[in-house]
Amino acid sequence: MTLLSITSILITVSALFAWINYHTLRLPTTIGIMVISLLFSLFLVLLGALGFEQGVNMAEQLVAQIDFNEALLNGMLGFLLFAGAMHVNLDDLRKSKWTIGLLASVGLCISTVLVGVGTFYILKLFGIELSFAYCLLFGALISPTDPVAVMGILKTAGVSKELETKITGESLFNDGIAIVVFLALFGIAVNGDQVDFGHIGILFVQEALGGALFGFVCGWIVLEMLKRVDNYQVEVLLTLALVAGGSTAAAGMHLSAPIAVVVAGLMIGNHGRSDAMSDVTVQHLDTFWELIDEILNAVLFLLIGLEVMILSSDSTVWFAGLILAVLVLVSRLFAVSVPVNLMRLKRDFHPHVIKILTWGGLRGGISVALALAIPAGPERDIVVTITYVIVVLSILLQGLTIHKLVAATRQEPTA
Repeated sequence: MTLLSITSILITVSALFAWINYHTLRLPTTIGIMVISLLFSLFLVLLGALGFEQGVNMAEQLVAQIDFNEALLNGMLGFLLFAGAMHVNLDDLRKSKWTIGLLASVGLCISTVLVGVGTFYILKLFGIELSFAYCLLFGALISPTDPVAVMGILKTAGVSKELETKITGESLFNDGIAIVVFLALFGIAVNGDQVDFGHIGILFVQEALGGALFGFVCGWIVLEMLKRVDNYQVEVLLTLALVAGGSTAAAGMHLSAPIAVVVAGLMIGNHGRSDAMSDVTVQHLDTFWELIDEILNAVLFLLIGLEVMILSSDSTVWFAGLILAVLVLVSRLFAVSVPVNLMRLKRDFHPHVIKILTWGGLRGGISVALALAIPAGPERDIVVTITYVIVVLSILLQGLTIHKLVAATRQEPTA
């Protein structure tokens, strides 16, 4: 099946499921699409168990042809991050820069270690063998909060502007850092590399800092080009080229494409609006990227729901995933508490900031994509299934209840 055929099917099914959700479940669009696609997948699995295998096999073959890792990390992610970064106020981001920086670095590393160690011992209790290195690798891929899921939910959660900036800022930047940690642990777990902190440091400088610098340069170039034209069609095309070309170039130079795109998006969304675009261009640019964001979100959450058809059928692994979902949430609590309590020595925070940051730290497609990047084998089957369970629970339970938590704390003074 060609790429065009697969894309056409995914967009058509996404639109159909969005329509069904609108008339039945009335959930937020992305979550509704995921729920319906998940139910559809489980229905197909049930049909297969009852002997109706032909249609089920066709659906499984379609899903198997989709490289989720490639489609998200090297395809959709750059566009989604840029669309999100464009709407983050740079001044608000600067006010929370230390909190965001600590959450995206120290917090992520704390979570990686806690989840990795806990996973190793919990899986042993279930009789599931997974090396300590693979457990740490799992900790790295499940620890980052997913910007796609987070920003999609925050639109309707009603959190304060400052809390929204902290949650969104962390989710935008911790992906790049998480990928660096994942790559370092990937070499140890999969390739048998020795632990080399010097190499990890160089990798961080190259990927994260190099990606930020590259994103700044690309953003500045496009910003200067935008100043010299007053035609919204050309200006929208320039931003599209910035994301597509910038992501591809960054990946080719082994720089962090997610961080590069976020930095570029912040520049265009802030300096571009005030210095380089007319009101007409701003309106068209916002409309264009909002549509891109909605369409890609719909397809992404559809894919998350469909992936259940190709997961391990071992019930023990699924049950272990339920237990590990609690571990991941508790680890998130510690990962948030340490940076926030450190920052409380210098400034005041909303009294419920730790609760909201913990519950608002959703896991999503990034974690599934990284899990699917692990080479085929028994370790991959275990990690992918557990990751899938945690991601679905995170989106459904946390995503559908974060607004209730926010509502319960809305009367408290803001940070």
